[in-house]
Amino acid sequence: MDLGPRGRAAANAGFGVALAAATRAAGVSATELGWRGAGKGLRWGTASAVLPVAAYTVMLAVPPVRRRMAAGARRADHTEWVFVHIPFGTVLAEELMFRSVLYALARRAPRRWHPSRDSRRCHPSRAPRRWHRVLTSVAFGLWHVVPARHAGDSVPGTVVLTALSGVVFDELRRRTGSVVAPMLLHLAINAGGAVAVGIATSPPR
Repeated sequence: MDLGPRGRAAANAGFGVALAAATRAAGVSATELGWRGAGKGLRWGTASAVLPVAAYTVMLAVPPVRRRMAAGARRADHTEWVFVHIPFGTVLAEELMFRSVLYALARRAPRRWHPSRDSRRCHPSRAPRRWHRVLTSVAFGLWHVVPARHAGDSVPGTVVLTALSGVVFDELRRRTGSVVAPMLLHLAINAGGAVAVGIATSPPR
C-alpha cells in the first residue's frame, strides 16, 4: 500500500517517536539515548551544518552545476517537503531510530574483555566499539533501499552514500553525547539540498 509522501512522513515520524518512547520506558536512560547535553549538540551541529550550506551556495553559483540541479522538475509540494516532510518524516524519525535508539542499544551489547599488562585488571576491547559503529551505519544505509526505489535512484549508490553519512552522524553523536548534533547536520544536508534545488528550478524573475 502506497501511503503517499504525507502518509510516509507521518508513519516514519510516528514510528521513530514510538520506538524512542518504548526504549526509554524499557529502562534505557535519557543520557544513553542522547537526550542530554543539547547545548553541546547544538553548538557542534550548527558548526557542522555550515559545511553543506556553504557547498550548496557554491554549487548554485557555478552555472553548469546549477543547470544540472535544475534539470529535474520542481516538486509541487516543495514548501511542505522542506518544512514538514524532511524535518519530521526524515530527520527526526531517522535520528531517533539510528543515533538514539540503535546507537544506545548497540553500545549496551555485551563487551568482550582483554587482559591488560597488569594481570589483575582487564579493559574493554575496542572491537565492540568498532562493530557498533559498523552496525548503525550499515543499518542506516539499508534503511534507504525503499526510498531509493521510490525516487528512481541507484539503490547501491544510495546505500553506500547514506552508510558513509551515517558514519559522520554517528561520530557527531559520540563526540557530543547528544542526538541534536547529527539532527542538525542531517537537516542541513537534506533540507539544504531541497532548498538549493528549489532555487535552481525557480523561473527567473
